Amino acid sequence: MKRIHWIRLLSCLAIPLVVGGLAALITMGSMEAYMETVRQPKLSPPPALFPIVWTVLYLLMGISSYLVCSAPVPQPARKQTLLPYALQLFFNFVWPLLFFRQQAFLPAFFWLVILWALVLWMILAFRKVNRTAAWLQVPYLLWLTFAGYLNLAVWLLNP
Repeated sequence: MKRIHWIRLLSCLAIPLVVGGLAALITMGSMEAYMETVRQPKLSPPPALFPIVWTVLYLLMGISSYLVCSAPVPQPARKQTLLPYALQLFFNFVWPLLFFRQQAFLPAFFWLVILWALVLWMILAFRKVNRTAAWLQVPYLLWLTFAGYLNLAVWLLNP
């Protein structure tokens, strides 16, 4: 059994949690206004579910990035593998700003489509280094698919 590098693991867990936490802090007031004024699609989950799901997804991102960072691969290959991870984190951070703060629902949907593609790229890149890291991101891709439905439905319901 491999030894766990605790500082590396905690750092890898902290990065997506901080990104998600900052986005949530920046959009907190906007989310409340959104819930009060925007018509929701029929399959919308209760608002309390979102922070739970996102926390789990951010933890899975952190575990996956730890597995990639700990894999016995050359540094250039590791950096190349982490590129889609970093890009998707940026797109993940910006999406709630577009959706909740700006209520730019259609641009947010297209941004989400790009995020979905980046996550797929990340999964494929992770798979080359560590299959478990890749599989841990499948729930994220599925959640983004559902989020895409919700985003598009919100745009259609709120012209």
